[in-house]
Amino acid sequence: MRSSYPPQDAELLLKDITGLVEPLPASVRERYIQNGTHYCEMLPLEYTPTEQYMAAYRAALASYSRATAHAVGILAEKLWKHRGEHLVIVSLARAGLPIGILLRRYLLGKYGADVKHYAISIIRGRGIDKNAVDYILARHDAKDVQFIDGWIGKGAILGQLRDALCDYPQLDAELGVVSDPAGLTELCGTHEDILIPSSCLNATVTGLISRTFLRSDIIGEHDFHGAAYYAELEEHDLSNEFLETVGQYFDFSCTSETEPYSSICGREAVRQIAAEYGISDINFIKPGIGEATRVLLRRIPWKVLMNETYSDALELMHIRQLAAEKNVPCEISRVPLGNYKVCGIIRQLSDI
Repeated sequence: MRSSYPPQDAELLLKDITGLVEPLPASVRERYIQNGTHYCEMLPLEYTPTEQYMAAYRAALASYSRATAHAVGILAEKLWKHRGEHLVIVSLARAGLPIGILLRRYLLGKYGADVKHYAISIIRGRGIDKNAVDYILARHDAKDVQFIDGWIGKGAILGQLRDALCDYPQLDAELGVVSDPAGLTELCGTHEDILIPSSCLNATVTGLISRTFLRSDIIGEHDFHGAAYYAELEEHDLSNEFLETVGQYFDFSCTSETEPYSSICGREAVRQIAAEYGISDINFIKPGIGEATRVLLRRIPWKVLMNETYSDALELMHIRQLAAEKNVPCEISRVPLGNYKVCGIIRQLSDI
């Protein structure tokens, strides 16, 4: 499938469904989802940022690209140490896609390694794209394959990956991420809940592709999972600017050392949030900067919980801006959030 990235940076193992599915606004999608339709059977209408929100994104890019580059470098060093020169990066579309490219560029810059990078789909509740996995395994040794995503929220996709790879025991189910505030993997750049600027936007910072899609009337038995290309957003595309901005801060002297995890486990934090706020479905709880941003961009939020220590932090400015635009209350969490700086909670529409 096409994207706005240079073709050498990533091979997208996705079926192009551009024009075949009409994107739906969040209010419509949310009712479908909460009435049983799986989110992967629809495409979201892309959020059009306000001038104020774009100013918040620009501030995030200026302020947090260096921290993102440092964490990418640490993760890249871990991958190089673990896999070596035959490493094959398999990023989970779409949040993992720009991270996979950054890792590839870091390794090319430091080691001169022309690492192959694929992007494939994995969908909570539906599993990984087995046609894409089979395609990769037909071309590469399983021991060289490394799955990559942007961050870990509460670990749903990590669990989905481990379940899916029960059918592929030759593959390593450890997921490499830039940020793991949940404390679920050591294959990360940091356990801090850092602001990765690409989490602030949707298609315009991920190669102009949609979320991945899976519905039997469009995706056949032998097809890759699908995605659409948003050509109409080309004049607003910031995908390559993001990569170049972060990439200029690469420090090739960094090591593979990560600070130890020293907080309550992310799953325990989610359990406490659910109990305190009376939330029966933990899928409505989205902890961490990346996940809370997604709630505000793509779902119908109920409220945003902030870690008291970080409630006024610059890195949450875009979240406060989005919440203000959508009249979503932001409040200090009544329970400890651990390493999470913020948590978004989806509104249960049956409560309205």
